Amino acid sequence: MSVSALFDLSFYAAAPFWALMILAPTWSFTRRIAGSPLMVLPTLAVDLVLLVPLLGDFWPVVTRPTLAGLQQLVADPRALAALWAQIIAWDLLVGRWMYLDSREHRVHPLLMAPLLVATVLLSPLALPIYLAIRRGYRHRRGSFGVVGTPDAIRGRTMA
Repeated sequence: MSVSALFDLSFYAAAPFWALMILAPTWSFTRRIAGSPLMVLPTLAVDLVLLVPLLGDFWPVVTRPTLAGLQQLVADPRALAALWAQIIAWDLLVGRWMYLDSREHRVHPLLMAPLLVATVLLSPLALPIYLAIRRGYRHRRGSFGVVGTPDAIRGRTMA
């Protein structure tokens, strides 16, 4: 398979999961699928197909990173495609967390849909926006009662 095809496949492997979280956020099937971090495996599989043959090239860049070393590495289309697949997988993990957290805290799906689209496109911008929105919901509703917090341990739940 060509590098270009693998580059495209890295997004196409993630797209169905994004579609579920954005277009069908209240469907129980979506919650079950997004409930597992394994949903990133198809994209990571593409990443590994690209990355494993280049581990010798990647290793010095990740263990002793320099801008010049990274520039030299990404001059190879295979390395750039591998990094792209890694970014796609990371964005999906961030989007998954945002989706699950928003469902738990009842952030309206119509508010979340554009934020999840923004996460696909530019997660470093979308995540802080979501965190600000989440903070607003937290202040409005009080403590979240998240598993592992003192309220959850004592058996208290929030209405």
